Amino acid sequence: MARAPVKTREDLPEHLRELWDRMVTYGPFENQAGVMANRLPIFEHTWRLLTQLSTEAVLPKRYLELAIVAVSLVNQCDFCVAQHGPKLEVEGISRDGAQALLDWQSHPELTDVDKLVVEYSIAVTSNWHRIRDAMFERLRTHFSEAQIVELTWRIALCGAFNRFNDVLQVEVVEEPSLSGSVPSVASN
Repeated sequence: MARAPVKTREDLPEHLRELWDRMVTYGPFENQAGVMANRLPIFEHTWRLLTQLSTEAVLPKRYLELAIVAVSLVNQCDFCVAQHGPKLEVEGISRDGAQALLDWQSHPELTDVDKLVVEYSIAVTSNWHRIRDAMFERLRTHFSEAQIVELTWRIALCGAFNRFNDVLQVEVVEEPSLSGSVPSVASN
């Protein structure tokens, strides 16, 4: 059970209900959004940002999801791995493959660009103060400046979400995966 009340759409002021409706199209994040809604500016600004980034789709979804799952595996955030693992299935990465992302160097399901995204995600999460210019030269061969900025922001933001979800014990909203089963990972 979450350590803070989980608000619903009906608990929101009228002007934020349309944002809630857009948020649920992003994925099964009602519990996370509901906990955020205890402080309306956090709910509003976080979900306006995420839904706008999703609508604009500057960064391909595959790379975004690889980054989010890699960061969440590093940080051992069960909530985010459970919520985003199925999104990687849609992008062609198996459930077992998603769980094995930290072994990116020999991962059979990853392209060279996928491996770079995972490597960068791990570096930003674990070793941000030691990232060298060579990493950015490699990133620039595949990504625009806007994409690199968004990728970096989303990696850093994911770390914040990992901590928010784990500390407040936000529970996974279970929904069927592509195989018809529900995620087996639950939050603390």
